[in-house]
Amino acid sequence: MSWPNASVHRLGAKVARRNFGHAVRFDVATNMKIALVSTCALSTPPAAYGGTELVVAELARGLTELDHEVVVYATGDSRPAGELKSCFERPVWPPDELAEERHAAFAFQDIRASDFDVVHVNHAAAIPFASTISAPCVATLHHDRVERLVQHYAAFPEVSFVAISQRQAELSPEVSFARVIHHGLDTDLYPSGDGGGGYLAFLGRFAASKGTHVALDVAHGCGMEIRLGGAAHEVDDAQAYFAKEVKPRLARAGEKAIWHGEVSHEPKLELLRGARALLFPIDWEEPFGLVMIEAMLVGTPVIAFGRGSVSEVVEDGVTGFVVHSAEEMAQRAAALDGFDRAACRARARERWSRRRMAQDYAELFEELAVRSSGRRIMSVSSFGDMDGSAALSAR
Repeated sequence: MSWPNASVHRLGAKVARRNFGHAVRFDVATNMKIALVSTCALSTPPAAYGGTELVVAELARGLTELDHEVVVYATGDSRPAGELKSCFERPVWPPDELAEERHAAFAFQDIRASDFDVVHVNHAAAIPFASTISAPCVATLHHDRVERLVQHYAAFPEVSFVAISQRQAELSPEVSFARVIHHGLDTDLYPSGDGGGGYLAFLGRFAASKGTHVALDVAHGCGMEIRLGGAAHEVDDAQAYFAKEVKPRLARAGEKAIWHGEVSHEPKLELLRGARALLFPIDWEEPFGLVMIEAMLVGTPVIAFGRGSVSEVVEDGVTGFVVHSAEEMAQRAAALDGFDRAACRARARERWSRRRMAQDYAELFEELAVRSSGRRIMSVSSFGDMDGSAALSAR
């Protein structure tokens, strides 16, 4: 017996074949060869800011831990699990759409010369290249609803789209999502913290949509210290927001506000572990919000406005609280003395692990790969039943 190609062989080598008359049933696929196309805007994983790139790195590690073969297309300074291939040696920042197209073109040229079971992309610029390969393509959307991008995605029905929250999927009904898969992280990298610093924390990009100014107002209103990690991006509107809304509030707070700038993993951990609570006063439909699960994983409760994915991520009274105003946020922040940080952390470790995320993706990848390999097997007319008498079909 000869398999049509190596991809089909990988999926079929350990697959149980059971003959039912003229049909052969393929039960469970095994090890896959998976291409993960990250972005070229930041390294994978990133040194500091970069949610998409962090998730791609975690997924690469999780899939290799599940014994899949992974090739990651990212910048040359990246350090993902699996094999790394690069078009750009260093990140292209600020994000550049044309650079992303060149990065995707490089990745797909290499993918076409290889034999992948599934290709997973994480930027809109890569999606049109899906039509140039025979393997199934999965695209995870990492942003909120953008009208021109919704139209872009709808033009590629052959791509299997993944939403990172149910709310994100609900807001773009034109996109046919194959799954909702929440993010996950390496839980062992987040040791517990006792909140002994007694301060409130804000972590993220300084922007009106992130509510940096609201966090400063909440801390001021309840007379508590606040420590911030993050910065405004080097774009005009972000810099204007910082100058008008954030800088004066930092000055008003004086010694009660400590701004750390953008923080890498270890300083971020120190900030979160010592915090009484993480404030998440968003004013947009945040599709996920990794910082929420990072806080929960060290036992720090999240006090968040109920927009975007918040109601899916925060379990009220267990891992934090969903509130609807700055006043309510301040009240919650002042009444946390009895909060069970150990229970918060335990629940976060149950829900937000890298392994869970990788298993969710692997299940989808396997389903698509088996379906695709079945079509390819059927295209080989000479490949028949063990006794040569029955037509082979996969279902």
